Amino acid sequence: MPDVPEFTLFHGVTLLALAYAFVNGFRDSASLAALLISSRVMSPRIALLWIALGEFIGPFLLGTAVAKTIAADLLHPQGLTLETLMAGLLAALVWNLLTWWWAIPSSSSHALVGGLLGPALFLHGLEGVLLPGLEKVLIALFLSPVAGFLAGYGLMQFWFWALQRATPRVNQFFQRGQWLTSFGLALAHGSNDAQKTAGVLVLALTLTGQVVSFEVPWWVMLGSAGALAVGASIGAWRLIRTLGARIFRIRPIHGFTAQVAGGSVLALAGWLGGPVSTTHVLNSAIMGAGAAERLSKVRWGVVRDMLLAWLLTIPLSGLLAVLIYAGLTR
Repeated sequence: MPDVPEFTLFHGVTLLALAYAFVNGFRDSASLAALLISSRVMSPRIALLWIALGEFIGPFLLGTAVAKTIAADLLHPQGLTLETLMAGLLAALVWNLLTWWWAIPSSSSHALVGGLLGPALFLHGLEGVLLPGLEKVLIALFLSPVAGFLAGYGLMQFWFWALQRATPRVNQFFQRGQWLTSFGLALAHGSNDAQKTAGVLVLALTLTGQVVSFEVPWWVMLGSAGALAVGASIGAWRLIRTLGARIFRIRPIHGFTAQVAGGSVLALAGWLGGPVSTTHVLNSAIMGAGAAERLSKVRWGVVRDMLLAWLLTIPLSGLLAVLIYAGLTR
């Protein structure tokens, strides 16, 4: 991008990062709110506002380990420029909006990681990537859905054993309990995903010499959390319908189970600094809860389409980022 002042590029990256956070919240609120809406625990508007509140508070409670992973542990600083950050963010935004339009619950986190990796690998090969950090990110991204599925399956099996003699009134426990578990899940998601945006902004601050060591300024976390929460309060209705009805018919026990299982995996990943996908983790927990009751209960054709989108997200968003970077620097 010849002759564009660094000041202008920095503000362009900042706006794109906040737009990414907004779309991230908009998309991922579907994963969180669909369980509440489909199991009739809350009205759609209350569910989205409740989720948005947790999204906003979460980043201030659970530390900045994920932001450090994105900002300091993934890419080699010598290969980073504001143009590569801009290309990565644009690619992630485009991919997220396309999959939202097609009602495919793909991963915002995968799109961002792919968008950041694409130009780095294109320009510098493996020397542009910090391999230990990349290994940490990929392990977190690909093992967390397995953990979500197993947690959902195991917790559902526990309920079957513990509630053998329970009456239908036990549903009231699961309905009321979702107020608490959904908020905890939103806290964990807000912490993990707002930190990804914060990590990109810290990279931009480092490249422009505004910070010299890893730290997350208060305004960066406030802006990242605020954009995520505003997006979550609106909600992606196309994805809510997919997640709430097309995988299987969700009842309060499934919603409660998936929220506890998914929230536990997200909170652990956030504490360890692993940038994971809420969409992957929660959808896998939903599948695990349904499969524990009956394998045929899950519509595996829908699951297959989701898995295909998940596998394609990193390479396609990376390729898209390379094309955008080439266009920006012509």
